[in-house]
Amino acid sequence: MVELLAQRLAAVPGVVGVVLGGSRARGEHRPDSDTDLGVYYRARLDVDALRALAAEVAAEHDVYAPGDWGPWVDGGAWLTVDGRAVDWIYRDLDRVHGVWADCRAGRYTVERQAGHPLGFYSHAYAGELALCRVLADPSGELAALREQTRRYPAALGDALVAGLWEAEFSIAGGRKAPDDRVYAAGCVFRAVGVMAQALHGRAGRWTINEKGLVASAARLPLAPAGFREQAEAALSDLDAAAELLERVRAAVA
Repeated sequence: MVELLAQRLAAVPGVVGVVLGGSRARGEHRPDSDTDLGVYYRARLDVDALRALAAEVAAEHDVYAPGDWGPWVDGGAWLTVDGRAVDWIYRDLDRVHGVWADCRAGRYTVERQAGHPLGFYSHAYAGELALCRVLADPSGELAALREQTRRYPAALGDALVAGLWEAEFSIAGGRKAPDDRVYAAGCVFRAVGVMAQALHGRAGRWTINEKGLVASAARLPLAPAGFREQAEAALSDLDAAAELLERVRAAVA
């Protein structure tokens, strides 16, 4: 079903190719996990054709235009196909190429995006391709870019480690509001996320989003022992957060 749907999506004007992403691409899915299809497009995407296809294959469907979901997760669709949740997620391929060039140069940005409380890390675009399974790629462009992104850029890892200054800054900010526990917890959440990104960067491992990020960091060979447990404890203990930061700095040095 997924392969056939991918081929039909690839025939829509504007679509360059389609990949399987998310937990199913990584082999980490549960039986009830959604099926995430990355729809890579260039120039004008024929949303009317996508809506017509969705109406044909799905019992329930909501199809959106590029930009409807925000600047980075820029649109897609929610469908129910044969009783299963299938998500289409748009990616502007020219923008992905630009982000990949930034990654190789050691540049990344963190942007506001609904559904991403830590912020959307731009290098997730490259990570998505590195970890995906290509389903439909008439020109071969996605397969070629996927092969490139499987080599994690050392410059990006160095940049993420250098970003640990923000973790220290966030913890210090939390200390300045001892009577505002929600604000302090938010500061620690940000700090822990930055630490987890730095650990992945030094290990040369891609991250896609913040869901499962701490657990993933804890499994890295270079992670401080008990990273996940101390990170969770730090949400209500700024001293624990500061101690964890020093252990992470030692691990990535």
